[in-house]
Amino acid sequence: MTATLPTWFDDDVVEPEASGVDHVVVRLGGGRYGVCAQDVAEVIRMPRLTRVPGTPTWVCGVANWRGHVLPLIDLRPLLQVAAVPLPSSARVVVLAVDDLEVGLVAEAVAGLVDVPDRLDATPVTLAGDAADLVAGLADGGPGGPVAVLRTDAVLGLRSRAARPRG
Repeated sequence: MTATLPTWFDDDVVEPEASGVDHVVVRLGGGRYGVCAQDVAEVIRMPRLTRVPGTPTWVCGVANWRGHVLPLIDLRPLLQVAAVPLPSSARVVVLAVDDLEVGLVAEAVAGLVDVPDRLDATPVTLAGDAADLVAGLADGGPGGPVAVLRTDAVLGLRSRAARPRG
């Protein structure tokens, strides 16, 4: 049985194969990044958000997601990717593992790609936060390579986003 993809996917959908782990492909600044589909609770349209003063530039703010306060983060500054205004195709990929939830802002969601267990090495051009966020590169099919994001590193940004009290 073939799954039908929702209409919010781009045209360059890569059909998943039988091996490896499915990853949701998101677009950030012209690059393609994958997040483990098992860690994705939902993909939603950009919600109304509340900005939080004193947070890092990569924190967009917080939003109400199913009665939870969901921090929304934009990885583009951390990945040293140009942050252009978000298009109407922008989505939030809600990552949820155990009791941790974070909304990853993406310019678009491009579909699914099968990521093998063994990844190509992370490019040496990535340094600092970017190197910590990217686990490696995978073949993304006709759309080109996909940089695979580490869910634990993305969720770990929550603790860095907390604004100091005092």
